[in-house]
Amino acid sequence: MTSSQYTEKVDWLFNQFPVFQKVGVSAYKPTLNNTLSLIKFFNVPIDQMKFVHVAGTNGKGTTCSIISSALTVSGMKVGLFTSPHIKDFRERIRVNGVMISENKVVDYITRIQNTDFDFSPSFFEMTWVMALAYFYEQECDIVVVETGLGGRLDATNVIRPELSVITNIGLEHVAILGDTRAKIALEKSGIIKENVPVIIGESDIEISNVFFGKAKANKSPISFSPEHIGENSFEINKRLAFKAIDFLLEGNQDLEAVKQSAITDLHQNTGLYGRNQVYSEQPLIILDVAHNAMGIQRFVLDIQRKYSENDIRVLFGASNDKDLNEIAKLFPSNWEYYITEFNSQRSTKIAAFKENDKINQLNVKYFFDAKKAFYEAQNIESEKHMLIVFGSFFLLEEII
Repeated sequence: MTSSQYTEKVDWLFNQFPVFQKVGVSAYKPTLNNTLSLIKFFNVPIDQMKFVHVAGTNGKGTTCSIISSALTVSGMKVGLFTSPHIKDFRERIRVNGVMISENKVVDYITRIQNTDFDFSPSFFEMTWVMALAYFYEQECDIVVVETGLGGRLDATNVIRPELSVITNIGLEHVAILGDTRAKIALEKSGIIKENVPVIIGESDIEISNVFFGKAKANKSPISFSPEHIGENSFEINKRLAFKAIDFLLEGNQDLEAVKQSAITDLHQNTGLYGRNQVYSEQPLIILDVAHNAMGIQRFVLDIQRKYSENDIRVLFGASNDKDLNEIAKLFPSNWEYYITEFNSQRSTKIAAFKENDKINQLNVKYFFDAKKAFYEAQNIESEKHMLIVFGSFFLLEEII
């Protein structure tokens, strides 16, 4: 097998099945029937596997990765399923940090190509069940799973986990999940299973009653890990993940050392990047996948706290389903902005940015080419200047 064969197979998968990452809401399949049929096709006995299930608006990938890293450090064979990927499809499916092989991906996709299904699965459904098949073949001790969208009807919600985790609730995908935080919380609480403990990363009154009600109905032990004032997103996610690790590794005599190593070896154990990541020291460039109002607010506040003496330049692009009005309100007026489109049909167009009154009041330059924007944005005048890049996984995928 050659790398070109792998590329051809993955391209076929992207083009054959609807991909939310590419087309948005039209790819969403609000049913679990397709997933269950695919599991039967791949003959995966999910009732014999152990899982940790993580939902939420922001921080799912980071929380999953920290949990996975700790379980890896503790000596387990750990499957990790996250989405979306940034550069390579195989980022979504890892065992102890190692991506699934190109050969295995080709094998799975070939089996799909040679089968006439009587239903139309989504890209996410297909990818998730491929991951399940791989984790079962690899005899993983436990699998850490990030939901795709929502919870109740998310394709991943066919599993019965050892522990459920919900990071936080923000207003995103309101056309699918609901137009209030309480409605969205109800959808995400769908991952809470009967008699399965759940840990929640927020405890405000608007949503806590939703979670209490769902946990009570399912006789599920519930606990909260509310954020502390002044914490950045990574610290919030780390504390939530550590609370999950306390439960999963209860009785482990080396628990504190495991936690420390989980963070130290996080990238090696999980491949996580694009989270407040220092891409370059000189000039200072920081990358982050913050892409909705909640995530961007936390990222902006963290940058303001850490780099209050710096002159900040921003490279920003967004998907067209994001609330641009809410996001623009979070942009500090004393920063310099390079705003760009990226190579996706979901990209917000420059015309839409220019129609936003708040953005028009900023010091802004517009670009139709993300790579050109990134190149020009790195032309830093002094050591006090720095560049931050955020707004979309697509943007990072295109420039790094």
